[in-house]
Amino acid sequence: MYRYKTPLLLAMVLMSVKGMSQARQEYLLEKNWKFAKGDHPEAVKEAFNDKGWETVAVPHDWAIKGPFDGNNDLQKVQIVQNGEQEASMKAGRTGGLPFIGAGWYRRSFTVPQFAPGKRAVLLFDGAMSNAEIYVNGKKVGTWPYGYNSFSFDITDYLHAKGNNTLAVRLENFEQASRWYPGAGLYRNVHLIVTNDTHIPVWGTYLTTPAVTKDSATVRLQTTIDRSKKTAVIIKTNLLDASGKVVASASTPLPADSTIATQSFSVAHPALWSPETPVIYKAVTQVYEGTQLKDAYETPFGIRSIEYKAGKGFLLNGVPRKFKGVCNHHDLGPLGAAINTAALRRQVRLLKDMGCDAIRTTHNMPAPELVQLCDEMGIMLMVESFDEWKAPKVKNGYSLYFDEWVEKDLVNMLHHYRNNPSNIMWSIGNEVPDQSSANGKDIARRLQDICHREDPTRPVTAGMDRFDDAINKGFAAVLDIPGFNYKPQRYPEAYSKLPQGFLMGTETASTVSSRGIYKFPVEFAKNKMYDDNQSSSYDFEACSWSQVPDDEFVQQDDLDYAIGEFVWTGFDYLGEPTPYDSKWPSHSSYFGIFDLAGIPKDRFYLYRSKWNTQQATLHLLPHWTWPGREGQVTPVFCYTSYPSAELFVNGKSMGRLSKDTSSHQSRYRLMWKDVVYQPGAIKVVAYDVAGKAVAEESVKTAGAPHHIQLEADRSVLKADGKDLAYITASVVDAEGNLCPDAGNLLQFEVTGAGSFKAVANGDATSLEAFQEPRMKVFSGRLVFIVQAGEKMGKVNVVVKADKIRSASCGLSVK
Repeated sequence: MYRYKTPLLLAMVLMSVKGMSQARQEYLLEKNWKFAKGDHPEAVKEAFNDKGWETVAVPHDWAIKGPFDGNNDLQKVQIVQNGEQEASMKAGRTGGLPFIGAGWYRRSFTVPQFAPGKRAVLLFDGAMSNAEIYVNGKKVGTWPYGYNSFSFDITDYLHAKGNNTLAVRLENFEQASRWYPGAGLYRNVHLIVTNDTHIPVWGTYLTTPAVTKDSATVRLQTTIDRSKKTAVIIKTNLLDASGKVVASASTPLPADSTIATQSFSVAHPALWSPETPVIYKAVTQVYEGTQLKDAYETPFGIRSIEYKAGKGFLLNGVPRKFKGVCNHHDLGPLGAAINTAALRRQVRLLKDMGCDAIRTTHNMPAPELVQLCDEMGIMLMVESFDEWKAPKVKNGYSLYFDEWVEKDLVNMLHHYRNNPSNIMWSIGNEVPDQSSANGKDIARRLQDICHREDPTRPVTAGMDRFDDAINKGFAAVLDIPGFNYKPQRYPEAYSKLPQGFLMGTETASTVSSRGIYKFPVEFAKNKMYDDNQSSSYDFEACSWSQVPDDEFVQQDDLDYAIGEFVWTGFDYLGEPTPYDSKWPSHSSYFGIFDLAGIPKDRFYLYRSKWNTQQATLHLLPHWTWPGREGQVTPVFCYTSYPSAELFVNGKSMGRLSKDTSSHQSRYRLMWKDVVYQPGAIKVVAYDVAGKAVAEESVKTAGAPHHIQLEADRSVLKADGKDLAYITASVVDAEGNLCPDAGNLLQFEVTGAGSFKAVANGDATSLEAFQEPRMKVFSGRLVFIVQAGEKMGKVNVVVKADKIRSASCGLSVK
């Protein structure tokens, strides 16, 4: 019934105490939930008959199944952030999915070893939204903000023996979001059982106040909850990545105290960074006399962060600039339902690009993402809100701000203040309060809460109203002034602000559709086409934004610019700018990766600049243009090499070197006058010594002939949740991608796994993600296979009419 979740190391510590049952147990409430859309107030009752409800597993997003419809959240609104002067109808702004309305979840559960002297807590990692929690027919509590984690002590609501009934009511309102928010219990639900004397949820606070290569000071504060005023002893071991104890402390805590502070010295620490993401653990035991009352594990990293005028951001004493992206929380075809394997794939793809930071736009992240960033080496700007007191949308966070903002902030701060990947807090994004007379006072209040709960990290906010933010004192309040889409005004901000550095909290917002190229090739703002696509020459942006190179120049030339966070790493559901008012567009065009996680051309532009460990050489566009013979078809090369030579059907088009004559020629090699003729284009790259060191070719494709499959993983865990992402490409007889192919593919998955979802990256596609069929877009799509809970082989077959099928195998272990 429950998934046992006590860490192995901690379990060993507990089991070693003779005669003691485990002091702490944590269970994931995953399976056997009952769900129904609509309002069912009688569902709070224990005797309510839910046999007709759908049986689901949590995490669960009940709206991602669709169907897509432009009327699902049709809005007539003026998007001030986008510079709109008047209201217009928006059909795909929140993804065109049916997420509005109420939904109920119910689950029976027992509490193992529950007895007098025990406590039980329900911890929700996130519930979308306006959660009402009931246990055995009684209301336990509410939490409106769908992105935050929250917990309730349910000890007094439980039956001592037998089954208990948990009921959760959620409701999403119309015009409550600017993107697809998801719906339901889309993050994990935990049941935590402890003794009366215990460490509460997020009850430790660990800092590293002094760090050098030779030694580090680790400081741990542990909070103790107890019903009786008794003295306890706090024993803590610090373990390195291999499990070796590197420091220990034992601290008595008097009966009238609730917080124990311990200090440790670690010799020759392994310092955490994106390049060396080393994780230590603090294992804390609480004793009353000789009786073990609780044991608690705190993963942490040893690292120092500094932000200094004249030096910028320093990690472990070394200056560096953030190479970051902004990401929304949805996982494309999986919707908002969290999945660790899907997040791990995203982080892996970003790391390959050279990305070292993520901004969790515009809300608290899932704990699984933060843990992965700790372990895989990504720095985090942990963000909280998209709205304060002044509304952006009719039913947004402004409705809750006065009553809930401090509670929400404190939960976020306590949840993520131990994570080494977290290197700053963000208290808001593009809040209209920048223009309010009291906006700076609100900013100061929220920043003060952050400083009170965590003095070790600075605070920022994404500011888009440059003049108001500067002139009304808003920007001067922040520890780190963060600007959205204002690279040309960085020098002005630097001259007027006291901090001595600044950051691009949101940059570029270049739009493109994977594999789609428009002619003539020219810079354009808010450019729209009849097919609802955007050009992948990476010259198109929004009225308020820029192409990537405009930000690159400022980050390279201005010492006080400490980095950028590109909008966005991945395409996401909703905000289909520039087609907000032109259905059927319902997902974004901003991503460096499309909604399926396939890289767009822009990926290679960022990789050529950001990934300094591996070479990049990429040609665009494709070279299959029937009907364009004799017409100018520019060829671009994104490369980390300083120069390259282009050949068309063996004839040199000249050798180009990067130069500073324009923003683009500094970062791209562009042959603008190439005339299309079928055949092949080839680029030869040269190193700084002028030696030819790499080449890349693109050939004109023939007719679609067969399907090619490429799985990102061949071995999955038998946990019922692990995922493999398989890219399916339609190619000609020689294996060249057919860039105009739109074949309908059918997927058959048998054996020890099952078909989960599919996406093709086309923002206009209304095909369901959950059906085992979809048309390729620009010749490709990605489908997802989910492991079962038993070991074995997974057999995958992909078919299409009139072309050869393909198959592959996976192992589940």
